[in-house]
Parts: sequence; C-alpha cells; structure tokens
Amino acid sequence: MHRLLAPRRSFSPILAVLATASSFAACAPWDLGEGVPHDGNGPGDVAIAAEPPPAISGGTLAVSRSGSVAVASDPDRDRIWIVDLAAQKLSAEIVLEKGDEPGRVVEDDAGRFHVALRRGGAVVTVDADGGKILERRAACPAPRGIAYDASADALHVACLGGELVTLPAGPGAATRTLRLERDLRDVIVDGDRLLVSKFRAAELLSVDADGNVTERAQLPTFTLFEQRFVPVVAWKTVRLPTGGVAMVHQRALVEPVQVEQGGYSSGGCDGSIVHSAVSEVGAGQSSDAPAAAAALPFAPLPVDLAVSEDGGSYAVVSAGINEVIVTDPGSLRGVSPEFGLEGNCAAPSQRLPVDGEPIAVAFRGDAVVVQTREPASLQVLAPGGAAARIVVKLPGESRRDTGHEMFHKNPSGPMVCASCHPEGGEDNHTWDFDTIGPRRTQFVSGGILQTAPFHWDGDMAGIETIMEEVFEKRMGGTRQGPRRVNLFARWIDSLPAPPASPAPDAEAVARGEALFHDKTVDCARCHAGAQLTNNEAADVGTGKAFQVPSLVRIGARAPFMHNGCAATLKDRFDDPTCGGGDKHGKTSHLSPEQIGDLVAYLESL
Repeated sequence: MHRLLAPRRSFSPILAVLATASSFAACAPWDLGEGVPHDGNGPGDVAIAAEPPPAISGGTLAVSRSGSVAVASDPDRDRIWIVDLAAQKLSAEIVLEKGDEPGRVVEDDAGRFHVALRRGGAVVTVDADGGKILERRAACPAPRGIAYDASADALHVACLGGELVTLPAGPGAATRTLRLERDLRDVIVDGDRLLVSKFRAAELLSVDADGNVTERAQLPTFTLFEQRFVPVVAWKTVRLPTGGVAMVHQRALVEPVQVEQGGYSSGGCDGSIVHSAVSEVGAGQSSDAPAAAAALPFAPLPVDLAVSEDGGSYAVVSAGINEVIVTDPGSLRGVSPEFGLEGNCAAPSQRLPVDGEPIAVAFRGDAVVVQTREPASLQVLAPGGAAARIVVKLPGESRRDTGHEMFHKNPSGPMVCASCHPEGGEDNHTWDFDTIGPRRTQFVSGGILQTAPFHWDGDMAGIETIMEEVFEKRMGGTRQGPRRVNLFARWIDSLPAPPASPAPDAEAVARGEALFHDKTVDCARCHAGAQLTNNEAADVGTGKAFQVPSLVRIGARAPFMHNGCAATLKDRFDDPTCGGGDKHGKTSHLSPEQIGDLVAYLESL
C-alpha cells in the first residue's frame, strides 16, 4: 500500500540544528538557573541527570526461544535486566562495571545469553536462570553487533573499529580476529558466510569462511517527485526466516536543500530531508538479490527492528516519537510507476504508543515486547490496542535529562537531532544547501564545543547564534529559553569520542606522527591542542576559507573535507582540488610510503 504526501512540507524543529554540519560553543560552567520562560520552556520544565546519559544506540533486547524470558541491556545504568515474562516480574538485576554501556544481546543453543559491552571492550556471558555473569571476555575496544553460529557453537562480534572477532560460545578466548572495514554494526550468520552491516554507509558485506569480503550489497535509492534519497545509517539488521536480511535505516536527500525563512523543505514521504525506511536484501534468496524497500513516514530515529517468527510482521522502534510501528513485508515490495518510485511509502498497519522512551523491540508470538530507557521498563503490547499492555517496571534510577531529550525527541515533526548525528556522530552524508553549497555533516562527540566558531563556514559564533538562526528561523522551531539551551549544550559536551582500536602497524603510526609534527610538513600548525584544531579558517586549495576541523577520531569519519570530496584520507593528499597540494600542509615532497605513514597516524587519532 502506498501513501503519498504533499511534495513541499517544512520539517520541524527538534531536527538537529547540527544538520548543516554545526556544533555548539562551550558554555561551561553551565548556567542551569531558572532562565526566562519561552513557550512552555520555563521553570520546572527541565530535568538534569547527575551524569548525562549516553546517546541512544537501540537494539538492546532479546527474548528467549521459549518465550519465557527477556534479557535487556541497559546502557544508561550499566545493568542487565532478566525478566520472567510468564510471571510478569523482574527475576534478576546484573550490575556491570561503570561505563560498560551494554548493547546487543544474543542467546545460544545452551540457553546462555551473551551481551556486547559497547564501551567495556568485552562480551559477558549470562546465566539467565541463575541471574549471574558466567564469564567476561575481551573482544575489541568497541563491540557493536553479536551473532550466534550454531554450526560452530561460536559467537561472532562486529566492532566499530573494523574487527570481526570469533569467540567460542562456551568458555575461552577469541579464536579468530579479522580486520575488515571501520564502522561495522550487526553480524548475521547465513550458512557458511557472515553478513556484516556498516552503520553510517548502510551497506552489507558478505564474508566467506576464509574471512574474505566477497560481496558488497548496496541498498536501493528512493525517488519521489523527482527528488532522490540515498540510504544512510543502518540502525539494525536482522535475519529473515526466509533467508536474507531486513535492515531498518534512514535515507537522506540528494537534491539541494532549501534554506529559507520558516524551514527547510523537501518532497519525501513525510516532507523531511531524511526519513526512516526498511529494506530487504536477498529475501528468500541471497544477499546479492535485488533489494526491496519502503519508507516509514513520521518515524524518526528508527533504532531497532524485530521480525516475527513467521516473517509476517515487522516492528520498528521510533525513539523520536515514542512509538512502535508494526507493518508487514508486503508493503516493502510495491512500486508506484505513476510517480516513478524506486521503493514506496509504506502505510504502517499499526502505530503503538509506548509509555516512556522505547529503545528496543522483540516479538513473543504475536505480542510485541518493548524496552524503554526512561523510565526503565519492559512492556508487552498485544496487537489490537493498548488495553492488552503489560508493564514490568525496572528498579533503575531516573536518567531523564532535558539535553538528551532535545537531541532525541521531536513530537511534532519527522526528524530529530540524532537523525543526522546518530549516537552523537554523523550520518556519512554530504548535504547540498541551495544558498551555501555542499556541506559534510560533522561529528559532534569528543569535545566539539571547544572548537567555536561553528559550521564549516565559521559563521556561527556560538550556541545562541545557532539556536536563533538555524533552529528558529530556518527550521521554524519554537524559541528555547536560556536554561534549556544550556542543558542541550551540557549534554553535547558530555559525549565522549568513540573508543579507538589499536593501529595494525604501530611503527607506521610512529613515523606518521613524526611527520605530522615536522615543521617542514606543517600539519600541527593548524591541527593543534586537545581537539587538534586551531579553531580558525583557512583556504587549503578549495577556493574558500573553511573552519579547520578537529581531527579527533578522523579515521572513522570518511568521506572527508567540507564537501565530502575525499573518499579516503589518502585521496585527500592525492587530489589538489580536494585539499591536496602544499596549501594543506606541505606534503608534495613526501614519498608514497611517507604519505602512507601519515595516513596511518591520522587513522589512529
């Protein structure tokens, strides 16, 4: 079924004011006083967590094969909750180390559950019956996806740094570590191969039994009213009962974005420049079969996806509006030739409101089990209405925080800040603004507030300018009082940089570091200090002066430059029209081997 909406609709405000590659000025010490009331944002309308909670990653729930037990990771409280679904009560609370940030959960054939610790660098194995940890094993600095391989009784762990690690399901250390590509997300066992998703690029890699990447599946584009959208940000990828996978992701506009008073506009399914979608790859066939896809209108921040056991229902968590959207795979496979669509706009069969902020979903028969982060709970929703709701409250302390809410919520529109800055990072996309030009979304974690002025053009002096010019004027947003603005900045300033993986060649990194600081190469003159930027603007051969970006975790942020013209860091040195040449450091005298060393150092930052 297709649902076509008007081609010109202004999107609303709690969209990332960062969508134009912006960031925020340092305001510390934060003024968290009463502020001035503006449109309901006055005294009493804020919450301040003692420790700002992490950005939402989603996909932190598993229901046992028997349907009797749910195991939920809680990255806000560093807990694992074990819930007896039959008795509708909490059966165990497992306390992890502070900062572990537990994520994906998988069950093995022995009934053990395995949890990837996103910042703990490990996998913990849990006995759900006994409510205790059986083992904690090192995996990689930033484990993201985890899958159980029944044929080998093994676990496969996909990591942010590009590692793909294999562990025995029972006790024991890693038996194999492959180094693929950065930004790995989920891993799925598909016969004798592994399918591994890439988070920001929304791609699917096929890895054979020998550890070689043999295929790369690209998701379909989407065209509506002559405006094209490309896939970005693969929040969750799951195996389908019929073979192949389903991926919930976002799609971003390729055509120019209008910058005008009252808001940016586009002709997408929900009138926004980015929307949510579900794509199938190789359903019933292989991963290289043509993909089917459909947009999910008004479903911002689709952080999790679950598929029913028979494959007849899909459930998607929309964390931006506190809903779970239930649809069927048939809505992904239609085409509207009269509008020239590649893919379609799906009409969800049901939108289930959630009491609290949902972050994960799973099926238990026909029922939908939902995990909320604030307040901490599990909710069982039966199709057909809210009257069938069962709520198991979890005893975690409140982690409500206004800054976190402003980044992740938008009750009145189809986008949120985290749409363009998932997990406090960026969406791998270069936007084309009609009066500005192409601008690459910037990374906002790891101390970005210390790099004012902001935007690639350096035209925003600080957070107040961004809120007034971008949030209010261009986006049509409601004016925010000083207190809420400062709380938003406080939360952004709390975002740590992602964990870094060790460099594969430490000697090359050391040689590259020496070159970086060599005055004849001159990199460190502009890229200096804790944030590796001098906060100034420079023309590095692109024809205009742009802000010197921070190099914190630069290796994980391809493509590079203000317009995304360099697909790799090496390309940045090779192409004089893309920042190469001696205006961007003095590198023309370096040998190819030395350039390789310099790239190795940059990738280690």
